[in-house]
Amino acid sequence: MGREFQVDVGPVAHGGHCVARHEGRVVFVRHTLPGERVRVRVTEDRHPGFCRADAVEVLVAAPARVARPCPYSGPGRCGGCDWQHVDPAEQRRLKAAVVREQLVRLGGLDEQDPVVAGLAVEELPGGPLRWRSRARFAVDRTGAPGLRRHRSHDVVVLDDCPITVEPAARAVLGRRWPGAGAVDVSIDSTGAVTTAPLDRRGRPRATEVRQAGEERPAAAGRAERRAGGRDWEVEGTGFWQVHPAAADALVEAVSGFAAATDGETVLDLYAGAGLLGGALAPAVGAGGRVVCVEADPGACAAADANLAGLPQAEVWQGEVDADGLAELLAELGSGPDVVVLDPPRAGAGTAVSRLLAGSGARAVVYVACDPAALGRDVAAFAAAGYRLAGLRGFDAFPMTAHVECVALLVPA
Repeated sequence: MGREFQVDVGPVAHGGHCVARHEGRVVFVRHTLPGERVRVRVTEDRHPGFCRADAVEVLVAAPARVARPCPYSGPGRCGGCDWQHVDPAEQRRLKAAVVREQLVRLGGLDEQDPVVAGLAVEELPGGPLRWRSRARFAVDRTGAPGLRRHRSHDVVVLDDCPITVEPAARAVLGRRWPGAGAVDVSIDSTGAVTTAPLDRRGRPRATEVRQAGEERPAAAGRAERRAGGRDWEVEGTGFWQVHPAAADALVEAVSGFAAATDGETVLDLYAGAGLLGGALAPAVGAGGRVVCVEADPGACAAADANLAGLPQAEVWQGEVDADGLAELLAELGSGPDVVVLDPPRAGAGTAVSRLLAGSGARAVVYVACDPAALGRDVAAFAAAGYRLAGLRGFDAFPMTAHVECVALLVPA
């Protein structure tokens, strides 16, 4: 810890760092770019084969290096962003390289596969700042809010977060939160800001909603979101795509890959408030069927409200695991024509992937927020007879290493 030395930086890796080597060991370096020469300071050294480090001095800079727009980013500071020092177009190229590498290394695909080789991460409207409409801020023991340092419990106290929509950032960072361990915040399409403090065990406390232009907070309720040409209800700080343009982009990508037609059956797993299943329901018509499966009771209640005008759509509450999915497929009778799944960061997993492949669906549309999980699940589908036939990436998290992907899997 704290040792310093110079390295020549190699390729980007999954997780917001690049790979270098020093004295026969791998060094995972943050705050740098491929091709740079930097002086690094070791921040973590627990393994014989590798260590972690920050680039604390740039000796030879890459052409895509830029001045950081956030004063809190950089070595030893806030860990919320990974690529503040990188031109946004280069950020997207780095993310595409990471997705390709994960699909080759974990998914078993050939790097020359046209679907893999042709991936380009697409920019979303709005620019690289002030896009984050939902966030969780940490709170230190004095009640001051901020974000944690990278791989640390230490809280960096902030007075602003330039990637967060300004009213949401101001609602949390402009006050103290005594006794809280964290504060969730979101801003909906009407400008209403919901703040939900959590105690130090992660349990929710009193939630407030402040409508745009109003002085006094109101009782917590549903938030409104706009996507796919219509309004959607979600819980105040419940799951919804963080980037304001992401939901529309995903609806368009999923609808295009699914190509659902009249009379078909669609299975929408990890359905949340029903966005993707609801978007596909009109395509299957009155004679079709859309089954949305979601574990969270609040999200299921929102989905019931959102899909009330679509009689072909139904909401089932339950976990998406091997036992529950096997029971669901048996109850459906005939297999689904299309499966849509948007699993959490860990992915669907081998057992669920193989069960879905066994359903015989003509198309599986997989929304992934983690390229490593996507790679592992693509390998599981491949072992069960499905191939990757389409892939799109979206820069739904500018300035960070995260990327949203939509993949199409079809029977091989």
